[in-house]
Amino acid sequence: MKKSALVALAGIAAVSVALTGCGRSEPTAEGDGDAAGFASDATIGVALPDRTSENWVLAGDLFENGLEEAGFTGDVQYAGSSNAVGDQQQQIQQMIDGGAEVIVIGAADTNQLATQLEAADAAGITVIAYDRLIQNSDLVDYYVAFDNFHVGELQAESLLQGLEERFPGQEPWNIELFSGSSDDSNSAVFFDGAMSVLQPAIDDGTLNVVSGQTTVQQTATEDWAAENAQNRMDTIITSSYQGVELHGVLSPNDNLARAIIASATGAGFPVPVVTGQDSEVASVESIVAGEQYSTIYKDTRALVAATIDMVSQLQAGEEVTTTGEQDNGATEVPSNLLEPVIVTQENAAEAYADNPDLEPLTQP
Repeated sequence: MKKSALVALAGIAAVSVALTGCGRSEPTAEGDGDAAGFASDATIGVALPDRTSENWVLAGDLFENGLEEAGFTGDVQYAGSSNAVGDQQQQIQQMIDGGAEVIVIGAADTNQLATQLEAADAAGITVIAYDRLIQNSDLVDYYVAFDNFHVGELQAESLLQGLEERFPGQEPWNIELFSGSSDDSNSAVFFDGAMSVLQPAIDDGTLNVVSGQTTVQQTATEDWAAENAQNRMDTIITSSYQGVELHGVLSPNDNLARAIIASATGAGFPVPVVTGQDSEVASVESIVAGEQYSTIYKDTRALVAATIDMVSQLQAGEEVTTTGEQDNGATEVPSNLLEPVIVTQENAAEAYADNPDLEPLTQP
């Protein structure tokens, strides 16, 4: 790898924020400059996608406040919803031209940043992929995220648990599968994690995907748009569920989960077992009310804190906290992966006990 800010990577204890995992030894990163890092008040760019979920909005606020508290000059930008990829490309170039030392990127499209990464590399800027791993480039220095394969595993396990609770002894359970947007590298990771749990149950007849749509391409929800999920669920119900019970749906996030539930109940079905992710307020309320079955708690505060800690380590010329490496198709990117938490009605109060915004929602 490259850049003046890069330092040797070694196994150290994971960043001391909630939900982070333990470190392990990493290969040495090759730097070509001063290991002392950069100025303590340096500009740090943060390029985020459009405001598609509550977590992205919260992340922007946390980055602005956290970078300022750490002594850096933060430049936090969101891409516009109508031209997210083009906007983000332009914003990253402006950060490069403005002299940022580090650019944190929550990619609008994980395959559309080659030109910007080359420009950042030429300028000696360290690139940290945030939440979404930028694909097919050896110019990504670090990746900070939750363990997204494990997110999928947890979603699938909770789907099976919910089916056993709500529809005991009614196997084979009729289910449908949804995945995220095809331009988000996390979508396939979530789906692959889930299918590692669900496929054996499909193969042995415990689960029946009535529509027959079982690939990530067939199940994709472009732009993570709720209306796209609801339209697809409407179509599936019309074509495959006339006189057939719908027991459960694998949904990759909360926004889609609520749309799927609306489709099912609008067609006259009882609420099926539906998974989610992001712990959005409306979905936490739905879970507590016994509707949506589960969500994933990925504490955005912890993820942003881990990212800012990484920036501070780079600034000080210290070893950078990593828990392993993730393959982006071109290289193994040193990564710090935090642990997600599955949340159901049963454990919601405990899971959100330290979150002042979500904990009150779990009270009667």
